Amino acid sequence: MDFQISKVLLWPKDTRRSVTAVSFERNKINVISGVSRTGKSAIIPIIDYCLGSTKCTIPTGIIRDKTSWFGVLVTTSEGEKLFARREPEHQQATDDMFFHEAQKVPVPELIVRNTSKDSVKQRLDHLSMLTTLSFSNDDPEGGLGRPSFRDMAAFNFQPQNIVANPNVLFYKADSVKHRAKLCSIFPFVLGAISAETLAQRHEMQRLQRELRRKELDLLNIRTLSERWTATVDARVSEARDLGLISTPLPPNVSRVDSMEILRGIARKVTADPEITSQSINEGVEELNRLNAEEQNAAQALSTLRRRVAEMEQLKDSARQYKGALTLQRDRLQLSRWLVEQHTDQDCPLCNTPLSGPPARLPELVATLDSLEEAASTANIPPSFDRELERTRASISDQLEHLRGIRIRQAALTAASQVARDRQYSRLRASRFLGHLEADLQVFDSIGHDGELSAEVDSLKDRVRSLERAVSEAEIGARTRRALGTVNLFAGRLMPFLDSEFPDDAISLSETELTIKVQRVGREDFLWEIGSGSNWLSYHVATTLALHEYFLQLPSCPVPSFVVYDQPSQVYFPKRLADRADSSPVEEPEWRDQDAEAVRKVFVAMSKAIDASSNKLQVIVLDHASRSVWGGIPLVHEVADWRDGRALIPPEWTA
Repeated sequence: MDFQISKVLLWPKDTRRSVTAVSFERNKINVISGVSRTGKSAIIPIIDYCLGSTKCTIPTGIIRDKTSWFGVLVTTSEGEKLFARREPEHQQATDDMFFHEAQKVPVPELIVRNTSKDSVKQRLDHLSMLTTLSFSNDDPEGGLGRPSFRDMAAFNFQPQNIVANPNVLFYKADSVKHRAKLCSIFPFVLGAISAETLAQRHEMQRLQRELRRKELDLLNIRTLSERWTATVDARVSEARDLGLISTPLPPNVSRVDSMEILRGIARKVTADPEITSQSINEGVEELNRLNAEEQNAAQALSTLRRRVAEMEQLKDSARQYKGALTLQRDRLQLSRWLVEQHTDQDCPLCNTPLSGPPARLPELVATLDSLEEAASTANIPPSFDRELERTRASISDQLEHLRGIRIRQAALTAASQVARDRQYSRLRASRFLGHLEADLQVFDSIGHDGELSAEVDSLKDRVRSLERAVSEAEIGARTRRALGTVNLFAGRLMPFLDSEFPDDAISLSETELTIKVQRVGREDFLWEIGSGSNWLSYHVATTLALHEYFLQLPSCPVPSFVVYDQPSQVYFPKRLADRADSSPVEEPEWRDQDAEAVRKVFVAMSKAIDASSNKLQVIVLDHASRSVWGGIPLVHEVADWRDGRALIPPEWTA
């Protein structure tokens, strides 16, 4: 990602002082050199703090005592972006931030909060084109959450306690939580897992859950269907007894024919059994007529009740709509008052002279007029209430009619045993048809071409396709190929560095987050190899090789800069670096072999920038002066903090 540091900015607490800025150049090795306690090691915490870190690790003392806001100006493919964050004082961090973006961002003299840390982090995630999907649907937390811009800081910073550390290779990887998260996002950062792959993984996990549920449903239905299919003949016999089959059946009817007979029964409109005229008397005929009349009356009553419910809902909606219009109209009444009070000279609220009439008042008044017109037509006409009352009266009439029918039904039923038998047969036939329709649906669903069976087969095909696309074996193979390229780039840089084993192959482990050196007949981890010069060489080669690889990817969320703090510490005279006081001392002379070893580090950085087609920015904060790195291509001196010069200008402390 094209994201490089343009300036580090500090706003003084004493507003009489000017903003101080440390400027960097793109695609070069930017060097800040100087003696101890000048603020070099504060550059990484300042950048990290302004880019949304959880805690402020900027050193306490003069830097935080004299600074009110810290800022970093970055250049991207979209232009410049300024991120500033207030000094937290007695807190671990503050949520107060300032953000501004433009093609060319001016540095303001005064800073006022205009956003929050979380908003800035969301903007950085968007700028990085990071996916919002987590690495797992089942465990979105605990190291497997979605990747964020903050996770990318592991590849951008090599502070003093990391740059030559045999046990930790990446920034904040000494924390268990950050280490677990870095291990989980490593394949994503290397391009072995893409946002599309994560989406497919989520889809696969969802479909797998759905498939398990439907397979269980299908298994239960098929278990039940085996018992049900054994009772098909019994169903046919029951239908004959109920009078639902009028024609005689052959003695050995097939199962297929039996199913067709049952389906034909289920398709009948009525469930009335066919009883001969000899078995029906006049009372039964009258009861049948009353049953039909009862059904029609019940349907009419249901229709009337539904109509009343709809009309009452419409009336309530109209009341709410009118209330909303009235509220908006009352809010806009102020605009008409402003028009009546307005003069061309003064504001009616504060009497401030106006240069011309307010441009938005006519628009507000026009809106008010339209709302008043709408409110005037929002009332329900009186005829609506008349119709509502008429419908309610019809319900009462229909209820009385239905009650009369049921009284006559009760009388006829009590008077006729035949009618009671007829009613029982009808109810029994209705229940039979209801069960039969449900059974037929179950049978159809479990057939070879059944809907549920087809859904299960379709889900299996989709899951198999997604499993191939998100195969862990394939992701592992892509990760190994990416790491092989990184190892190759690092191996090319090793001969330029001060290492005991420049020709031995090295490999980066994405699970151990460290380096393994392939020795003759053995394989050594970084912590198993002695000498600070070796540790420094592997740190520099690996981090530069990673950025060289990132810049070759079509899209990568890692910003294209890396900051090294005190890479020369393994060579620098210990008595100067370890002084407990801040009194000025004379810098000891460098030994030739130490100066040459440090120079090799800068040469390797220059080679890496050249290999990345000049798309990488390197920032070095070190004691080494121009006499060590002078004359190396692509090196730019940012500042020399000696002779009283430091991150905090002398005038701030005057």
